[in-house]
Amino acid sequence: MAVSALHGVRVLDVTQVMAGPFCAMQLCDLGADVIKVEPPEGDSTRRMAGAAGTDSAAFNAVNRGKRGIVLNLKSSAGREAFLRLVARADILIENYRPGVMRSLGLDYESLAPAHPALIYASISGYGQTGPDAAKGGFDLVAQGVTGLMSINGQPGGPPTKVGVPITDLGAALYAASAILAALFHRTKTGRGQYIDTSLVDAGVALSVWEATEYFSGQGIPQPTGSAHRLSAPYQAIRCADGYITLAAANDRLFRRLAGLLDRPEWLANPEYADDTSRVRNRESLARDIEAVTVNQPRGHWLALFEANGLPSGPINNYAQVFADDHIRARGLMVETDHPTLGRIPTLGAPVKLSLTPAIAGRPAPLLGQHTESVLRELGYDDQQIAAVIQS
Repeated sequence: MAVSALHGVRVLDVTQVMAGPFCAMQLCDLGADVIKVEPPEGDSTRRMAGAAGTDSAAFNAVNRGKRGIVLNLKSSAGREAFLRLVARADILIENYRPGVMRSLGLDYESLAPAHPALIYASISGYGQTGPDAAKGGFDLVAQGVTGLMSINGQPGGPPTKVGVPITDLGAALYAASAILAALFHRTKTGRGQYIDTSLVDAGVALSVWEATEYFSGQGIPQPTGSAHRLSAPYQAIRCADGYITLAAANDRLFRRLAGLLDRPEWLANPEYADDTSRVRNRESLARDIEAVTVNQPRGHWLALFEANGLPSGPINNYAQVFADDHIRARGLMVETDHPTLGRIPTLGAPVKLSLTPAIAGRPAPLLGQHTESVLRELGYDDQQIAAVIQS
């Protein structure tokens, strides 16, 4: 059996809900020993819709493969046990509001002198600095603050949230990237460091094309529906029985599209002469394309475009996604045997490492499932374990 990429790396996951747990789970999938530290009442996602007691599919989705312990960090016994864990940890991830870990004496400045190799990552709503640092963070709020809701949805429509919690997930992935960079730096220097990122940081950083449009003097970005803001045609297109996606995103592909739709006159139309012109006239271009595509069903156009190397695809719902042969072949859905929830489907690992494959399909821990065994690893006896659990 292959050794995992992060075999031997221990992570303390002092996080709840989405961004922090998802970050720690990426490291867990790569082979790290992740110990999720929960308060006595547990992570709030344990009681999300569909929960069975203190277990839910939502909690399992972002905490798979971790070991779980319960510690009351407000008690002296809980903090003492946590400090012993820190002494054996390589990485600590927390996503409390700024100042909470400091109030417990468990912030980076308090821990680093005794543990200079520790890599400590904080994920918050707005970051550890700046005038809004003390505010709490939620994906919906961050999507509004960072402009994402202003450019999502249809032109003239209300502000629309990105369907997935994009700032939560983005912050998690940026934090995981920074943690791995810090881990590599530590191999050369022996020193850990502090990592500070946030939902707002992620939302702004992900606005690549929107920032480019604004910075280049093209005005304040507006919603474009499914259309690309810097290339056209690149959007959902209506057919006789629904929509497909079409990505004729450069001059060569546009010429091919004009030929396949039997519209050679488009190539002589100055409004469609290049990407800049087509973006400027994207609405009329979409109408012209749909005047042709509405005459045949989606299957006709998908087959024609695929046969001629024109990028396009179906717009699947999630039932279709997880029935798709390619999705299944890529291992993007796996089944997990969970002691409370039974056999449940869950997402697989999205990266494929040739020598150190990621691990997916392990269940998330029950609340406090590994408290006793982890404390025994730290040298606690039965009486001491009971004192920690009761604190």
